[in-house]
Amino acid sequence: MGDIGQFLPMILIFVVAYFFMIRPQMKRQKDEKKFSAELKRGDRVITKSGLHGKVVDLNDKDSSCVLETMAGKLKFDRSAISMEMSAKLNAPEKK
Repeated sequence: MGDIGQFLPMILIFVVAYFFMIRPQMKRQKDEKKFSAELKRGDRVITKSGLHGKVVDLNDKDSSCVLETMAGKLKFDRSAISMEMSAKLNAPEKK
């Protein structure tokens, strides 16, 4: 029993780290992958660098998309689209 008691704090630290750090990160990655797979033409999005635009074309071969902005059309990788900011952009406004 004494040997297990020595490792109990380490096991407890690992369990806490898993539930508060590793598991939420895995869920966030899964949600972002789902978001980028569900992008469709006409979606208003914001890139991680802050560029606002509308999805004009999607290319599944190289997982890229073309965004139409006020300056013209730009090609981005789907992973460059921010899930959180795009969700805020498309959320209904409260009055």
